[in-house]
Amino acid sequence: MKPVVISGTGLFTPPHSISNDELVAAFNAYVELHNQEHAAQIAAGEVTALEPSSSAFIEKASGIKSRYVMEKSGILDPGHMTARIPERADDEISVQAEMCVAAARDALTRAGKAPQDIDMVLVACSNMQRAYPAMAVEVQEALGIDGFGFDMNVACSSATFGIATAVDAVRNGRARAVLVLNPEITSGHLNFRDRDSHFIFGDACTALVIEAAETASGAHQWEILDSRLKTSFSNNIRNNFGFMNRFDEAGIGQPDKLFRQQGRKVFKEVCPMAAATIADTLTAAGLETKDVARYWLHQANLNMNLLIVRTLLGRDAEPGEAPVILDSYANTSSAGSIIAFHKYQDDLPAGANGVICSFGAGYSIGCVVVRKK
Repeated sequence: MKPVVISGTGLFTPPHSISNDELVAAFNAYVELHNQEHAAQIAAGEVTALEPSSSAFIEKASGIKSRYVMEKSGILDPGHMTARIPERADDEISVQAEMCVAAARDALTRAGKAPQDIDMVLVACSNMQRAYPAMAVEVQEALGIDGFGFDMNVACSSATFGIATAVDAVRNGRARAVLVLNPEITSGHLNFRDRDSHFIFGDACTALVIEAAETASGAHQWEILDSRLKTSFSNNIRNNFGFMNRFDEAGIGQPDKLFRQQGRKVFKEVCPMAAATIADTLTAAGLETKDVARYWLHQANLNMNLLIVRTLLGRDAEPGEAPVILDSYANTSSAGSIIAFHKYQDDLPAGANGVICSFGAGYSIGCVVVRKK
């Protein structure tokens, strides 16, 4: 088969960061207001008092210390608890497209490519800010790309599924080069009033240029050796927001229209699936775990990543084997593993093998084995 490479990666990091201490202060102020407002019902046993959160709890449960967001004042307002981002007119570039353009330009520069070298734009992420037109087509227009674009949603695995789709497009001649973009505004689906999840997510956008090895000229090329995609239906991570919500007014604004999960079940079920998928992909690529220099894993929970690597290697990861970015970015859904790849790849020598793996809602798992050229 025609060799295909990732020839460039890019990253857009939002301008605002929220520390655990800031987030906890806002959440606990909300809890105090809620409990005061419902004091009589709580005393009567009709309403359950809300419990405060703490930075220590958050870091122990997840490994997260802070997160980037597109807007922070609304999130930290105990009376509002969500970002304040004004709608834009139809003739203005949308927020997600603007993120994509910034990350795309970064990736194109690293790949030594121009927009006219790209034939296909794929926007793959957990949430699109509108139903249509496709975000990818707007990005295509903003960058001046003459080709085609479409959107894809496989939740946290959108980036790896996007890579596999792009590889197929290059190999079958559909596109000379593909721009894969992952604009995640996950603060938009997060319930900042829920103690168990208010700290999980952050915002970011990643980009990858994928092209035939024969046309690649950049200094940061990674050949894609093999990939495996896996899905298995589960309600343990779910969000019921959608265009049909307006059909039943009773459900509008209810907690199920935001992110929710059964965290312990997800941990127990997804970790072995992810480890098995990585092992299968390595075998298909003719490699063993001892041949892998680095694992760029989905950045959802530090304890999950530690367990997956321990399952694969039979030991804890050495420093640098499985880079962590969720401490400062939190869970950025599909962008997480690509942020880790973008930030922690340049130090590896030619011939080094690596694994990009994402896992999450669906369930969905995507694994891509790469080798530095």
